Amino acid sequence: MNIKNILKIAVVSGMLAPAMTSCSDWLQVDLEDSILESALFETNEGYTSALNGVYTQMNEQYSSKLTMGTLDVMAKLYNVGTSHNSYPYYSFAFDDSEFKSMSNALWTSHYFQIANLNTLLEFCDLKESALKDHYRPYVKGEALALRAMLHFDLLRIYGPIYSEETAGTICMPYQETTSKEIQPMLSASEVIEKVIRDLKAAAELLKDDKIRTDGVMNGASENPNENTDFRYRQFRMNYYAVQGLLARAYLWKGDKENAYACATAVIKENEEKEVFTWTPKTSVQGNNPDLIFSTEVMFALYNQSRENTYDALFNSSASFSSILTFPGESMAEGDEGSKIHYFYPDLDDLRRTEMWSLETVTEYNSETGEQKEHNMLCFSKFKNLTTSETRRYMIPLLRLSEMYLIAAECTDNLDEALGYVNAIRTHRNCVNLPAFTSEEEKMNAVDGEFAREMIGEGQIYFYNKRLAKTSVLSGLPTDYEEDYWSGTRTLYTTVLLQEYVWPLPDVEKDKRANN
Repeated sequence: MNIKNILKIAVVSGMLAPAMTSCSDWLQVDLEDSILESALFETNEGYTSALNGVYTQMNEQYSSKLTMGTLDVMAKLYNVGTSHNSYPYYSFAFDDSEFKSMSNALWTSHYFQIANLNTLLEFCDLKESALKDHYRPYVKGEALALRAMLHFDLLRIYGPIYSEETAGTICMPYQETTSKEIQPMLSASEVIEKVIRDLKAAAELLKDDKIRTDGVMNGASENPNENTDFRYRQFRMNYYAVQGLLARAYLWKGDKENAYACATAVIKENEEKEVFTWTPKTSVQGNNPDLIFSTEVMFALYNQSRENTYDALFNSSASFSSILTFPGESMAEGDEGSKIHYFYPDLDDLRRTEMWSLETVTEYNSETGEQKEHNMLCFSKFKNLTTSETRRYMIPLLRLSEMYLIAAECTDNLDEALGYVNAIRTHRNCVNLPAFTSEEEKMNAVDGEFAREMIGEGQIYFYNKRLAKTSVLSGLPTDYEEDYWSGTRTLYTTVLLQEYVWPLPDVEKDKRANN
């Protein structure tokens, strides 16, 4: 079997990177095919190392592009003017060279990881596999689910705004084998069905995931002879994460019935077993704050460079042309010049009081040497303020509150939906909302909570795309629109529907043109 697509980087040995004594304990492998087979798949550890390599690689794109950086800029969250480094993304400049380069890298990286997963999956199915029986459901289940997730995120980026009318739109391939042949371009409906198929197969494999009986299992075992392979399950594609992704996928294709079933199944089982617990107010405040509500995170990456990404994007010491801030110079109540006023209408909201602060940011003119200081609203959700190694390096990809919001969106029962929304608000120190009187009122509430929960996690752009939103809260202080009826100003801006669909990257178009 040819495996030139197998991991050609050093990968962390063992099942879980954060549990290892050092993330620099690399498994060194020769790049010759035959030696790679021997090095990676002669032992059980080779399989887990190959899978870990994919998790490690995912940090490259997800930490800065698909979570706290690019996609949130494209969701119009931050104050990104024409001189800002991220303006090509804010303005959807798909023809910009920087945008094209980023898109090429994202596409290539995802399919590279998918190729690695396909190789791993083929070896999992060998009759005389070195993979131990009790490891197989985890390794194969996680690999299938990761393959589905990587394809799904590409679909959400490059595919159409999904509907009955656009389901047949040809948009991307779904790579299922190690074949080097160029795979056919598939329709959006074909891709989403394959995503759901892989996730359902993964859920079946992971049905006995230890997380369902023993929780996430942070820390070392009390048994000194037990390894850490099946611990820290919130950093793995665990059973609940698969169910959460299924809820996302079903909702993307407009299947609210199945999305609701998956989301509420997670909610119900979690209420019984308390695997993911709501982060208390006392843990969010103080000297060791949990600003990412880590106990609620169902799936995350473990990135020891998270602080570097934060410093480059959000720290008040960051370059004036790269820092991502909210427009406004005040956190005062009713300040119409501040996005805080619209984004967090509840003044006691922990997501407002603990994650934002007014800071001094210095603008430096390299030509004149002049410096100018600005008061800016800075985001600290990912600031390194904690001594906890678990949450210090966490990049959340899926959280419990999203299940509540999916359930709220999908139910026709307004009282039930209100319960899901207020469950989140209660744990964020917000007042409960009064009874919903219409579907529009319900969705306005879901919109607001989704944005407040997911800022910095890359999901708001996908949410807006799924719902084909053409008017979103702006990140620019100049984008105020007058409300004709009330005479008040609101910070909204227009997004064109075509701006939600990225063009196929040049690297893929060139490959097919030269084939």
